[in-house]
Amino acid sequence: MSARALMLQGTGSDVGKSLIVAGLCRALTLRGYSVRPFKPQNMSNNAAVTADGGEIGRAQALQARACGVEPSVHMNPVLLKPQSETGSQVVVQGQVAGVAKARDYQAWKPKLLPRVLESFARLKAEADFVLVEGAGGAAEVNLRANDIANMGFARAADVPVVVIGDIDRGGVIAQIVGTRVVLDPADAAMVGGFLVNKFRGDPTLFTDGMTRIAAMTGWPALGLIPHFPAAARLPAEDALALDRLPAPRDGERTIVVPRLPHISNFDDFDPLQAEPGVRLVFAQPGAPLPAADLVILAGSKATIADLRALRAEGWDIDILAHARRGGKVLGLCGGYQMLGRSVADPEGVEGPPETAPGLGLIDAETVLGGAKTLTRIAGRLLSDDAPFHGYEIHVGRTETRERPLLVFADGREDGAQSRDGSVRGCYVHGLFGDDAQRRAWLAWIGAPASTFAYEAGVEATLDALAAHLEAHVRVEALLALAR
Repeated sequence: MSARALMLQGTGSDVGKSLIVAGLCRALTLRGYSVRPFKPQNMSNNAAVTADGGEIGRAQALQARACGVEPSVHMNPVLLKPQSETGSQVVVQGQVAGVAKARDYQAWKPKLLPRVLESFARLKAEADFVLVEGAGGAAEVNLRANDIANMGFARAADVPVVVIGDIDRGGVIAQIVGTRVVLDPADAAMVGGFLVNKFRGDPTLFTDGMTRIAAMTGWPALGLIPHFPAAARLPAEDALALDRLPAPRDGERTIVVPRLPHISNFDDFDPLQAEPGVRLVFAQPGAPLPAADLVILAGSKATIADLRALRAEGWDIDILAHARRGGKVLGLCGGYQMLGRSVADPEGVEGPPETAPGLGLIDAETVLGGAKTLTRIAGRLLSDDAPFHGYEIHVGRTETRERPLLVFADGREDGAQSRDGSVRGCYVHGLFGDDAQRRAWLAWIGAPASTFAYEAGVEATLDALAAHLEAHVRVEALLALAR
């Protein structure tokens, strides 16, 4: 069996490619097809751990869920994880292959294309359809040489393309027509149609707009997709999502997360954001941390650099004062490392070798280095036996003399908590997705009891998204276009 494939590229970043692919994955799965998602190259610090022991972008894990299958490293064979303004960790088929600056990475691409095509072939061999997601914009012609993310991949794998524009940001006619004008004629010939996403209001007011785009590009219109507000309930792919969060709602308990420059895996907080009775605030640079019942230090792609940023903002002083007043503090992964006495990077994993003082809220020291830990994990919270399913994704080891926080199913212990129990930290991501585990944490800060079911909500949202696309996209035309 060899699947038919279709690629969805955007006029730019954040036009809704990931969401549309996820919705189409669920729609085709509900039609009875075997479907797989694929993204040749992704850039994100929100990663998921796969069953085959690697890591991929969080968006591809959500898309796999929409297909009803386990995520695989082959769904996102190249993942770039930014750890400085100019450089990224390069993950190939789930494993770290090195670190490259943006300019140097261009020389990697010809060597990576065979790995990308190998992963794509594996997925095609096991499904009816493979839905491919591009990266950034289709018309980034300055990056076209050796491209593996957009038209370079489409041409190499002979996959038809649909271009997506975002009307919400304005100028969608220019977005799509401009893409057609800038593309090389051979690249433009790969495009079989276009979609306009995030429309608000009366769709008949843009009928002429769709007609004009089709006339000026020669590409057929395949759908005008209304804005889908429930998208906010699905895990976000990258930090762009933090720029458009709604204002925090009122809640009986306030949880504050400092937004540090290299924040990672912040989808940990999606279940808390959706929880009734909780006010979740991502604190922005330039202001003190607001009053909170709980401060959570999130994961970080560059722990020492984020510690410096924390101090530069004066947030270390706010956190220490909060703790002295008896306020609760939780550190997750990189945030856990920050809670200890020191973080050492003798091998230069994150930058020049150095040792930085931590916040000193728990008796622990961290040394970065060694093999990267990538594993799914299950266990329970020691304080009240609440179960969890999560994952670890980190470099380094933390030695602590505090009481452990979690016990894994295999008997190993993880994390630490201060003597009075008000400061806690661990390496496990995904704790709050389990309803019983989340309720235990909310009870810790005195939040009201809730019957909110997070995972069931994600499933219902994926079903609703599929129905939304079935109603507004010419799905049969997409199926006919795939090859």
